[in-house]
Amino acid sequence: MNKMNLDVAIIGTGTAGMSAYRAARAEGARVVAIESGPYGTTCARVGCMPSKLLIAAADASHMLDLAPGFGVHPEGKRIDGRAVMERVRRERDRFVGFVLESVEGFPAADKLQGRARFTGPHTLQVDEHTEIEAKTFVIATGSTPTVLPQLKQVGPGIVTSDDVFYWDDLPGSVAVIGTGVIGLELGQALTRLGVRVSLFARGGSVAHLSDPEVLRSATRTLAQELDLRFQTEVVRAEQLGDEVLLTTRDALGKETSERFQYVLMAAGRTPNVHGMGLETTGLELQANGIPVFDSRTMQCGNSHIFIAGDANNELPLLAEAADHGKIAGENAGRFPDIRPGLRRTPLAIAFTEPNIATCGKSYKALCEGGRPKFAIGQVSFENQGRSRVMLQNKGMLRVYAEYGTCRFLGAEMIAPRGENISHLLAWAVQARLTVPQMLEMPFYHPVIEEGVRTALRDLAANLAKGVNHTDPADSEPGT
Repeated sequence: MNKMNLDVAIIGTGTAGMSAYRAARAEGARVVAIESGPYGTTCARVGCMPSKLLIAAADASHMLDLAPGFGVHPEGKRIDGRAVMERVRRERDRFVGFVLESVEGFPAADKLQGRARFTGPHTLQVDEHTEIEAKTFVIATGSTPTVLPQLKQVGPGIVTSDDVFYWDDLPGSVAVIGTGVIGLELGQALTRLGVRVSLFARGGSVAHLSDPEVLRSATRTLAQELDLRFQTEVVRAEQLGDEVLLTTRDALGKETSERFQYVLMAAGRTPNVHGMGLETTGLELQANGIPVFDSRTMQCGNSHIFIAGDANNELPLLAEAADHGKIAGENAGRFPDIRPGLRRTPLAIAFTEPNIATCGKSYKALCEGGRPKFAIGQVSFENQGRSRVMLQNKGMLRVYAEYGTCRFLGAEMIAPRGENISHLLAWAVQARLTVPQMLEMPFYHPVIEEGVRTALRDLAANLAKGVNHTDPADSEPGT
């Protein structure tokens, strides 16, 4: 058994782990990065990058479908599924290659392959070959797609989002379980590429939306294109040759059985914190098995152990994982000198069309504690000028601000080019701008952002009235 004694042991080399490694090394610490699987981040291999490649192909197909609305009539549209997936895999491998080049730049002595588990507060064992004693640790073990118990052991037709980007061809039909970001992005992309898709959700949620008006708009907009089955639970599944017989039950108790080539699990991801010996560390664990931690420092309790990225289940997004890792790595490297790190304004985007985005304080967060103490402004994009020009006039933006100070607090939206709008609004939140200051900013014509100005003007008017634009008791998300 090999033995190592060092300053920092980092478990995992995804986005958070790589960020933590660099930060700890910058503090002058002796560091080892431990990886149990292939190098390469979730984002590059099976997440944000390959999904956007699939979405780009779907967008190209969809634009041909929209063309007649402009008086342009393309003929002979043909989708070559094998060519679509070949490009997805080729470009995905290119992105993974960049990550591998970065990891290859780590000194060989700083990398260790194997599965790590704690054997005590300051000790790890990696497989059966190495024992590590370290002053501090960073848990950056990532997450894996969640699979419903009733779908386990069914057969090869049950897949996760991790499997999609290894397909050689587009399937004929897919049942997507979950209407979160992953389910909606993949479901819409596959639909636009000619795949028969049905999406199932136990509740009525859409992506990360909590504002009931935006949620209603999103549901109505997406249902024009997608087969959405809300308030529906999965009962069982059976592999029948090359297909899966999926049985579901709706809100009225009616069971329906349908055949799909694949059943795609997209109902969230589970942090990889189980089976790694956390019970030997003395850490206080939450009910889900994740250590109690401080989101400002990534420190678990008052211990020498830090947790970053998807493993802590706070915000499973690449940008957040990178920030988590930097904070955790710096604090692990200079322990016991613990300092809060930079936490940016929350920003989350689903690359559906229209985009679904949230930034700053969510409607749900602002409503916590009773009647809301904030004003709301809104705009529909159905008649917004530039949106109509592009035949993308769908969706709604709602913006929030604090009474008295008029400080801008956040927004939720389903909007054309929402990925751009949400960045502007997130910057405004982080800069602590007021609504009057935002309305002093330039707005060109004709642009989508003129819709933002309309919403801000509505928000300013409601701030001046001093009354709530809406009451959370009036409606609940998903109803």
